[in-house]
Amino acid sequence: MEANAQQLIRQGDYLFGKKSPILSLWQEIAEQFYPERADFTVCRSLGDEFADHLMTSYPVMARRDLGNSFSSMLRRDNWFSLKTSYDDNLDHDGRMWLDWARDVQRRAMYDKRSQFVRATKEGDHDYAAFGQCAISVEMNKNADGLLYRCWHLRDMAWQEGSEGTIDTVHRRWKPTVRDLKQIFGSKVHDKISGAQDSEQYRQVECRHVVLPADEYSSKYKTPFVSVFIDVENQHVMEETGVFNRMYVIPRWQTVSGSQYAYSPATIVALPDARLIQSITRVLLEAGEKAVDPPLVASREVFRDDFNLMAGGITWADIEMDTDIRNVISSFGQNSNLPAGINIRDDVRVMISQAFYLDKLTLPSVREMTAYETAQRVQEYIRQALPIFQPIEYDYNGDLCEMSFDLLLRGGAFGSAMDMPEALRGKDVQFTFDSPLQAAIGQEKQGLLQNTAQMLGIAAQIDPNTTADVDIRVAFRDAMDGFGVPTKWMRSVEDADQIIQQNAEQQQAQQAVQQVQQGADVMQNIAAASQAAEAIG
Repeated sequence: MEANAQQLIRQGDYLFGKKSPILSLWQEIAEQFYPERADFTVCRSLGDEFADHLMTSYPVMARRDLGNSFSSMLRRDNWFSLKTSYDDNLDHDGRMWLDWARDVQRRAMYDKRSQFVRATKEGDHDYAAFGQCAISVEMNKNADGLLYRCWHLRDMAWQEGSEGTIDTVHRRWKPTVRDLKQIFGSKVHDKISGAQDSEQYRQVECRHVVLPADEYSSKYKTPFVSVFIDVENQHVMEETGVFNRMYVIPRWQTVSGSQYAYSPATIVALPDARLIQSITRVLLEAGEKAVDPPLVASREVFRDDFNLMAGGITWADIEMDTDIRNVISSFGQNSNLPAGINIRDDVRVMISQAFYLDKLTLPSVREMTAYETAQRVQEYIRQALPIFQPIEYDYNGDLCEMSFDLLLRGGAFGSAMDMPEALRGKDVQFTFDSPLQAAIGQEKQGLLQNTAQMLGIAAQIDPNTTADVDIRVAFRDAMDGFGVPTKWMRSVEDADQIIQQNAEQQQAQQAVQQVQQGADVMQNIAAASQAAEAIG
C-alpha cells in the first residue's frame, strides 16, 4: 500500500506528539548548560539575553569545553582513513588508492561551501548537552559538492526499525513562499505559486520525511525515499529515491524503550548545576554584605539615610557626651564565606568529572618502563572508551560513510574501472585518528618492544627461536597502528625484491672475496716456490 501526504503528516504528528515530553527536559538542560539553545518550549527573540538567569557560568563552560574537545581531539589533520574488511590481504596498490580517495574526500568535506565545520561544531555541542544531534548530508544545489547542515532537535523526530536502527526521520521546516518557489519551482502547490507579492516572506509549514522505500511506494528500488511535504496544503512537492537516510543522528547513551538518547554528562551534572547556581547566589550576597554590611541606627539621632560614598557626610543629632558607636551598628562581619567557597569548589569538581574533563588528557608516559607505560595506556583506554567510541563509530563514522557514498555515486573518485582490482566488490570502512587510536598505537609499540627484548634474550639461549617470530609482520602492524602513511612504506613485493637484491649483492661480494682470497693464496704459493728455488 502506497503512502500519501496525509498519511505521512499523521505519522509525523504521532512521532512529534510522542516526543513532546522530552522537550521540557531538554529545555531545562539548555537553560543550565546551553542557554543559546534554550528555545525548546519557549519562543526566543533576537535581542534576548541568553544567560541572564545564571549566577555562575561554570556549568556552561564545562559543556563548552567538552563540546570543543570533540573536534579538537577527534577531527585533527587527517583524522580518518579508509580500509576494507579484508585489509590484511590488500595489496600496496589498493592501499595507495584508499589513501588517495581519503584525500579527495577530505578536500570535499572541508570545502568552504560544504559548511562541514559549522555543522559539526553545532552538532558537537548538541551531542554534549543532549546526547544526540541531527546533521543532514547531501549534495549542494548545483550537485558539485557536499552540503552539511545541523538541525534543531526541537524540529526533529525519528523512529527505530525492527533492528533498533533509525530508519524513519521527520523534520519540521518553515521556509518562506519565496524559498519554496526557488527550491521546488513549478512543483509547489497552486496557492504558493499564485501567492501575492506581499506574501513572499510568509512562512509555510512544511516537512521533510525520509523513510524506507517499501513503506512508501513499490516503484522505488532504492533503500529510502526522501519526501518534501507542504503541510499547510497537504501537498507532496518532491519525492526522490535515495540510497541512505540523509541524516546522521548519533546517539550517545540510549536506554531501552526510547529512540531518543541522553547525555551522561548533563544528566549527572544537572542537580549540581542547580546547586552551584544557588550556592553562588548566596556567596555573592554574603560577599556583598561583608564588603558593604547593613547598618542599624537610631531614628532619633540620624536625620537622613546614610551617605556611604567616599567623602560623603551624614548629619546626626547627638549629644556631646554620646558615643556614636552606641547608636549605630553593622551586621555581617562574622561571615562564613570560606566554608561556602569550599562547598562551591567541591561542586565544581563534581561537574568537571561529570563532563569527563579529568579524563580527556593522555597520561604522561615519560621515565617509565615498558610495562608501566602499557598499564597507563590501558587505564586511559578504559576511561576514554565511553567518550570516544560512540562518537567515532556512530558520529564520525556515519558522516564519513554517507559522504563517501555520495562522492562515489557522484563520480568524485573516477570510474569504477580505474579502481584497483583488489578493491572491487569490497566494502569500505573507516578508521579514525584519535587519542584512543594513538593509545592503541602506543600499545602496539610497547608490544613490539617487549617482543624484541624477549626475542633477544631467547636468541642468546637458542638462536633458532628467531624463526618463531615474523618480525617484519610485527613491524608493519606497529607502523599501521601509528597511522604511518602507506606511501611511506614499500609494498611487501618491493621489500622482498630489495631483500633479494641485497642477498644477491652480498653473495656476489662474497664470491669476489673468495676469488681474491684464492688469488692471494696462489700468489703466496708462487712467491714461496720462487724463494725455495732461489735457496736451492
